[in-house]
Amino acid sequence: MPFAQVVLGPPGSGKSTYCDGMLQFMTQMGRKCSIVNLDPANDQMSYPCALDIRDLVTIDEIMEQEDLGPNGGILYALEELEHNFEWLEEGLKALGDDYVLFDCPGQVELFTHHGSLRNIFFRLQKLGYRMDLPHLNILTKIDNLKNYPDLPFNLDYYTEVQDLSYLLPHLSKEQTSGIPGPVTTSGQNVEADEGEDTPPSKYAALNQAIVELVEDFALVGFETLAVEDKKSMMTLLRAIDRAGGYAFGSSEGANDTVWQVAMRQDAVTMDARDVQERWLDRRDEMDEEERQEWAKEAGGTPGAPETMRVPEETGAPIPKSETAVHDEDDDMEDLEEMKQFMEKKKQGGGISVRRRD
Repeated sequence: MPFAQVVLGPPGSGKSTYCDGMLQFMTQMGRKCSIVNLDPANDQMSYPCALDIRDLVTIDEIMEQEDLGPNGGILYALEELEHNFEWLEEGLKALGDDYVLFDCPGQVELFTHHGSLRNIFFRLQKLGYRMDLPHLNILTKIDNLKNYPDLPFNLDYYTEVQDLSYLLPHLSKEQTSGIPGPVTTSGQNVEADEGEDTPPSKYAALNQAIVELVEDFALVGFETLAVEDKKSMMTLLRAIDRAGGYAFGSSEGANDTVWQVAMRQDAVTMDARDVQERWLDRRDEMDEEERQEWAKEAGGTPGAPETMRVPEETGAPIPKSETAVHDEDDDMEDLEEMKQFMEKKKQGGGISVRRRD
């Protein structure tokens, strides 16, 4: 039974970068993985693509022939893919049991006013792909937080989605920061009094409604991801495996119990406080520690490059971890454990699942 990830998110959120990093990480640990690009406007892919919708239809051709804009062209392209589903089905069959990453378009219209992409994934489920209800929300590019103003609250406030009502005054302040102050009869702006309250944002009612909606359901939480950080990738992959059932292995010829496998897959969540320490509170200090450690390993000087990437043509892993040096041994043990688990699966290890006829 093949497993897959459907990678969704708005344009610029890092979907293709994530697919590239996850492909390299899985390749490093010995898991066969392929990427399927379903975005007809994705013309700057950094990863090797096993199956590309642009081989079926291109956005430029659609826009020219159908006189459509970019968003309309993407909707049309997904309709074409739905009508030619056999092309996708045959391409996936050639991938065998590879773990598949589906890199999807980011246009919100595909999910709010259109059904083709949903219908495509429903049909993939009928082919045996495990891509149903479980999902994870991910805060990507967590390593870039240091480049922006300080967050009003610690990182765990956002990952655990605590009482969101505390965000409302901060949102109002951000959304009204560009509103000019009072104007005198001469037409010159004057500064507001220091004790004067911030004027309400025109989005105040919408902010309040969204906060209440999220809190009422109490189902929203986030994992964090720095795509070039080995520990971050490993933690996220473990969480994804557990959510999708991959941690329990293949259903064929397995002898381990569910509890044995579950015990090997413990500690799948990285504490948000550790992430904050690495990427916000002590980033510069930890970066320097790692540079010095890399220099020692390479027999060079403390000024070693910050990233170390093996050329892609060698089937290389992602850049060397940017986690704290004192965590390096634990990271290697975790990676070796996952490699051993994957090797045991290839030899018939895993979970024995009996199916009813």
